[in-house]
Order: sequence, then structure tokens, then C-alpha cells
Amino acid sequence: MPRIAVIEKDKCHPDQCGNYLCIRLCPINRAGDECIVKGEDTKAKIITELCTGCGICPKKCPFDAIHIINLPEQLGKDPIHRYGLNGFHLYNLPTPLFGKVVGVLGRNGIGKSTAVKILAGAVHPNLGKDTEASSKEVIDYFKGQEAQLFFEKRKSGEIAVAFKPQAVELIPQHSTGKVCDLLTKVDENNRFDQVVQQLDLRKLLDHDITTISGGELQRVAIAATALKKANVYFFDEPTSYLDIKQRIRTSSFVQELAKDDTAVMVIEHDLIILDSMTDLVHIMFGEQACYGIASLPKSTKAGINTYLSGYIQDENMRFRDHAITFHAKLPGDIKGQGVLTSWSGIHKRLGPFTLSAPNGIIKSNEVIGVLGENGIGKTSFVKILAGVLQQDEGAVSTAVRVSYKPQYINNESEGMVLSVLKTAIEKYSPQLITPLELKHLLEKPLNTLSGGELQRVAIAECLARDADLYLLDEPSAYLDVEQRLAVSKAIRSMIQLRAASAMIVDHDLLFIDSIADRICVVDGVPAENGVVRGIFPMEEGMNMFLEGLGITFRRDIESARPRANKIGSQADRQQKSEGKLYYL
Repeated sequence: MPRIAVIEKDKCHPDQCGNYLCIRLCPINRAGDECIVKGEDTKAKIITELCTGCGICPKKCPFDAIHIINLPEQLGKDPIHRYGLNGFHLYNLPTPLFGKVVGVLGRNGIGKSTAVKILAGAVHPNLGKDTEASSKEVIDYFKGQEAQLFFEKRKSGEIAVAFKPQAVELIPQHSTGKVCDLLTKVDENNRFDQVVQQLDLRKLLDHDITTISGGELQRVAIAATALKKANVYFFDEPTSYLDIKQRIRTSSFVQELAKDDTAVMVIEHDLIILDSMTDLVHIMFGEQACYGIASLPKSTKAGINTYLSGYIQDENMRFRDHAITFHAKLPGDIKGQGVLTSWSGIHKRLGPFTLSAPNGIIKSNEVIGVLGENGIGKTSFVKILAGVLQQDEGAVSTAVRVSYKPQYINNESEGMVLSVLKTAIEKYSPQLITPLELKHLLEKPLNTLSGGELQRVAIAECLARDADLYLLDEPSAYLDVEQRLAVSKAIRSMIQLRAASAMIVDHDLLFIDSIADRICVVDGVPAENGVVRGIFPMEEGMNMFLEGLGITFRRDIESARPRANKIGSQADRQQKSEGKLYYL
């Protein structure tokens, strides 16, 4: 059975474990050989060929830095890429197909972005060696597979690639100037006006790239990628920062790029958008930070349902010990619940923007989902409830204790995660630390965390506070599918434990569907005015919100997950005629 040894270098602290505890305990070392040694970087290093897989070093490492992994027998060959001797291993690659939008679905830290970067030519694979592999070696590696033809065409120049990276927030660090000038510069197909219109960028053209928001940066990055003269387009998480209306628009835009002579590949965590955007899906599975494997392609519906089940039947591969399940929403009975907090006649002016919230109440023991476009006042409304922002008119009940997680999280602190999560560790470890997978982050400084890590820390900190009302603004940002559902369960667990309530602002409708009891709809004109329409029963609120989007939702027969109907389909027409946009 093939075996790999992985050491997470950021977790390896030889000076804190008694001077290389793993070296001293390794049976091979104690017998006189050198299986584990001190590396050039002062971290431990494991010589895989000498490792017997005894399991002592991963069990005894106090920082959980060492992983000795027996791989599936069917791999049987070297990885396509490896980050150093004891680094992350990537096996197989998803493959773009002309005329199709191919999705890549999997957890964070499983190799999705690395795989796409290899296909795009941004990362040169090494086939598990210490040096880059030649084009011929890569082609030979995939002999007999669809990827062989892809790399042959890329080598011959028949394939031109355009790649939108994941971290669009970094764009202002290396690009300056007006949005119009930047897009004009990359317009190699003379499609400037068309793309600007499709992605609703007209109002941004005279803005400097360093002054626009995350959602605006995302749409500019998508536009810049599509304007390049290419026949294979890669989009790494194209819906981050976007509201649901923008996500639907982006989904249609990406679909239109796939023609007979053009291929598109997308990494996406929003299952509803992935479902509507793609024709085929590759599942990426393995062990986070250790290794990743790309499955064979499947139809989108089958691929997503397979991912949720945790078992790939045709490859006889179980990659999760449980299935992710959904349940049809039942009408919530809130009549017997007491009023926790309320508001009336709220009015707030923020420059040219005005926000109003006529009246509403939050009951005890419920979760409210807040839906609306970007720039419509959702965050301002939640800040008013949290006491962070003071309304100009109206009243908010102040008799409740509030815990607030903001949309944007400060990551400049040099403090340790351990100090921030002290209450969560002492009182709520089973409810927060374990399900949100925070144990391995406790010894890290906050300013070294990734976006997803920082998000989970902020959520745990918010939920650990003693409060009656928890307000969380976009808690699903940067999280993968499984982490989003884990957060959903953690919020529900803490609400029940405390007999408290929560209000959640988010753009992932599947996430909102999984957690909300009732819906708060905020509408109006972005950047001009917003109106909080109140809090409605789930079906009524979703119907109201979906009507503004012009789309309908149904439940998947196999998994009960929410799915968007194709606009104009029989199901779409029927649900619209019956006025039941939110599932039949």
C-alpha cells in the first residue's frame, strides 16, 4: 500500500516539544537508522522510504504536525505535484472540456487551487520530484487520459489560457488606475461594452481600482479574465463577495463563455450556483493540508449528490464517514415564543444613502436569515441592532445582550488565537472548538491566519459570548461547503443551549436555507435607499425575495438540497404560475 509522510511545517515546533520528540521516539531511529531527522529548515523531516507506518510519531506529536497516511491502492503512481519531501501531495487533475463548464468541488486545503494553477500554467508540476517536470514528462504521466490531449494542445500553442485567481482582494496591491483603463488594456476580443453591460460595471468605470469594494473587485476580475483572448478560462471562486443577484448574473455570464471551441473550469463553494453554472463536476477529496485526489468527472447533479454522500461508488472510495443531509422546510410555529427584541420607525442617513426599518420583532429561540443585494443596508441595519451604529430616528429595544460578528474582520492583531477563544475553550469546546476545527489554530498569531481560519475564529468568539441575540454578518465567507454547514450546526447548537436567538446576514441561499426559521427581506436601490420589509415566515419571505430575482427553487429528490430551476423550464413556469417560488 502506497504511503506518504506529511509534516505541516507551521505546526512543527521542535523547541517546544522537548527537542525533536519525534526523532527520539521513532523505532527506526532508535534501532540506529535515520528515518526522522532535523531538516535544513530546523523542522523535522521524515524519510518516507524508511517509514514503517507504526503511527507513533503522529500520535505523540503534541502539535498534530505529523501525518503518516496510507493511500488508496488504486493511486499506484507518483503525485502530479508535491510541495517538498514532506509537503502536500496532489494526485490526478480535473480536466477542462471544450463546450462545457466543468466545476471543481471540495474542501479547503485539498488542492483545488493548485490543480487549476497547474492546468493554467501558473504552477509547474514536479511529479513528486525536487525539480520541475518537462512538458513531455507531464504528457506521458497522463497517457491515455483526457488530460494528455489538454497538455499536448497547451504545448503546441493550441490552447490559450485566462485565469482569475482566488484572492481578488490583492489586486489593488499590484494594479493601479481607473477600472476603465485596466479593462481596456486587457480587451483582446473587442468585447468591452458587452462584458461591462453583462456584469453591470458601467457605474464603476471611472473609479480607481484601489477604492472599490470586494464585490466590485470580483466582477472587475471576472471581466478582465473574460476579455482576454483565450479558449480555456479558469475561475477560482468567482462568487466570493457577490450578492445573490450578482451570483446569478455571473453564473449566466460564465455559462455563455463555454462554446464548441472554448472550455471553462470553475472552483465554487456555493452549491446552488455551482449546480446552475456547470455541466460536469470533479470531486476533490483526500486529507486537508496532506493530499488531494481528483475524481473522474460526473454530471453536476450526480457529482454534487455524490459529494454530499461522502462515497464515490464507481471508484469505491469513501472520503467522509457521514453523509451531509438536508430536510424540507416545515412551517415554523413561533406563536408560543416570547418577544426577545423589537424595533420601530428606524431611519438612518449615511451620506446619500437612506435606510428605513418600519417595525419588526425577533422571537426567542429562533434564527433569522437576512437577504438582500449588496449596498442595500443589511450591514447598517445589523449594526444598529448591535448598538455599533446609532439610528437618526426610531427605537430599538435595548433590554437584550448582543454579540456581534462584523462582516470585515481585523486580522492585524499579533495576539494568539488561544487568548481570543479563552471562553470558548473553557466552556464550549464540544459546541465550538471541535466542530469548527479550531484546535490546531490555538497556538497561531491572529495575523497569520487565512481568511477561512480567521472567519471560524471570529464566529467562535462571537458565539462564546454570553448574549441573548447573536448577530453574524456574512459568516460563510471564505468557508467551504462542509465548514458552512458546520457553522450552521454550531449556531443552532449555541442558540438552543442559551435559549437565545440569532440574525444571520449571508448570500449563500443554501446556508440560509439550512439554518433560518424566518426571513428578513431588505430591498430598495443599492447605494441609494434600503427598506427592511420585516420578518416573515420562511416560505413567504423566500417567495418575496425570489420574486425580485425572477427565479424559482425546488428540492432535489435524492438529497433534499435546494436547487434553482432553469429559467423557463416546466418546473419554473409551474411554480411561478402557482406563486410558490420557494419549493413545491
